[in-house]
Amino acid sequence: MTSRAVPSSVSALGRIATGTSPAASSSATRWFLPTAQRNFSSSLLSTATSTTNSAGVGVGVAASRHDLYNSLTSCSASRRAFASTATTNSPLETTKDGMRPAYLDYQATTPLDPRVLDSMLPYMTGRFGNPHSRSHTYGWDTEKAVETARNQIATAIGARPDKKEIIFTSGATESNNLALKGAAQYLASAKKKKHIITTEIEHKCVLASCIELSKSPTKPWDVTYLPVDKDGLVDLEQLKAAIRPDTGIISVMHVNNEIGTRQDIKAIGQICRDNDILFHTDAAQSVGKEPIDVDEMNIDLMSISGHKIYGPKGIGALYVRKGQGRRVRLRPIIDGGGQEFGTRSGTLPPHLCVGLGAALELAGKEMENDKRHVERLSKHMHKVLSERLDAVELNGSLIERYPGNLNLSFACVEGESLLMSLAQSMSVSSGSACTSASLEPSYVLRALGVSEDLAHTSLRFGIGRFTTKEEVDQAVEAIVEAVTRLRDMSPLWELHQEGKGVNVQWG
Repeated sequence: MTSRAVPSSVSALGRIATGTSPAASSSATRWFLPTAQRNFSSSLLSTATSTTNSAGVGVGVAASRHDLYNSLTSCSASRRAFASTATTNSPLETTKDGMRPAYLDYQATTPLDPRVLDSMLPYMTGRFGNPHSRSHTYGWDTEKAVETARNQIATAIGARPDKKEIIFTSGATESNNLALKGAAQYLASAKKKKHIITTEIEHKCVLASCIELSKSPTKPWDVTYLPVDKDGLVDLEQLKAAIRPDTGIISVMHVNNEIGTRQDIKAIGQICRDNDILFHTDAAQSVGKEPIDVDEMNIDLMSISGHKIYGPKGIGALYVRKGQGRRVRLRPIIDGGGQEFGTRSGTLPPHLCVGLGAALELAGKEMENDKRHVERLSKHMHKVLSERLDAVELNGSLIERYPGNLNLSFACVEGESLLMSLAQSMSVSSGSACTSASLEPSYVLRALGVSEDLAHTSLRFGIGRFTTKEEVDQAVEAIVEAVTRLRDMSPLWELHQEGKGVNVQWG
């Protein structure tokens, strides 16, 4: 394997702290920080390199994907100090066979990329000013950092940095609430709109927001919930047929968090533009992983989450179109000091804003490498499980999907039992989304037409930037062992093998 130049994304992180050149960044930040936290970028640049195989195909940053996270973490003393506390006095210290559980829940959250942590650390220590304090150096410093991050986000999604189209929020849930409720309140008053169209498989915060809009005591909205096909895809003709003269908003998520199905956002955006309807998309699971251009896709409002793209938790953003002759207006849903251009009150956390900007900039540079890596491991996992186990079904589209999401059903194996059997070996989520109070199967799988029996047997496996083949192989062995053992104890599996129908009444 041969070494190649450090990716520009890594070099760029040396400038994130101040928005200046690397040399200026070094001198400008040095006096703020303790000795152990200086020279993050120089230590990173001296160790983080990409590699290529004999065919010239990139296999990731550092020596290999197999030790990427550890390699990045060991680049500086501060990172080592942070990393050393990761499993102290936690359940992760003691695991089955002395191994840490494989983390395969990347749709729930992603690990913080050490390079993103590098950009955040100065604003967690010496550079602690309130970005809204505009009368002194500390405030000016963090305000500049926040605006640099805002521009990074805008650039990553094809928005206009000069138009202030990025609103910082606490995460995608707040972004979705602000987009739908804020737009609805304005449209109801100014344009007499009262109809919103969404789908049956949206994230719960979108569905809950629509329910609240429908219950408004003053100006209730009508809500149309579009069905999806067996792959989880929206029928564009049904969407067109659902549009009314008073339709004000259409909200369709880009990539589904449970099954990974990817909607044709560009086509939906064009339908909205042709009918002068605001188009909102929840892109928490796709931004930074799939190419997105808000102009090309005719997106008016887009929700972003930091912790789904190897950034920090507690930070997100909402893209609000203000260009192309189309200015989207929102009514605030939080009262206060009028920050974020009067749209979202509250003091911004500079370290989190910087982390989100760094994560998105890095994601843009790493997207192709990440995609190849995730596709390779995902295909490997699905192939091996399908070869070694009978009756394994992939939920969602085989083609229009984000490859890092594998939602699999294992016939005649109750999902929660399998989840508990695997708990010591790996971290995954139940596709059936059951609660202790009821055994209702996932509303997403039911919307696809998946039977109640099969929906109860589903697990979601998430693969990401720092997943290794060793983790996938470890997970496969544990899954095969657990499924085989549970099926051996199940009379339902015997009936299934005999070709007899199985109909289980749950709850």
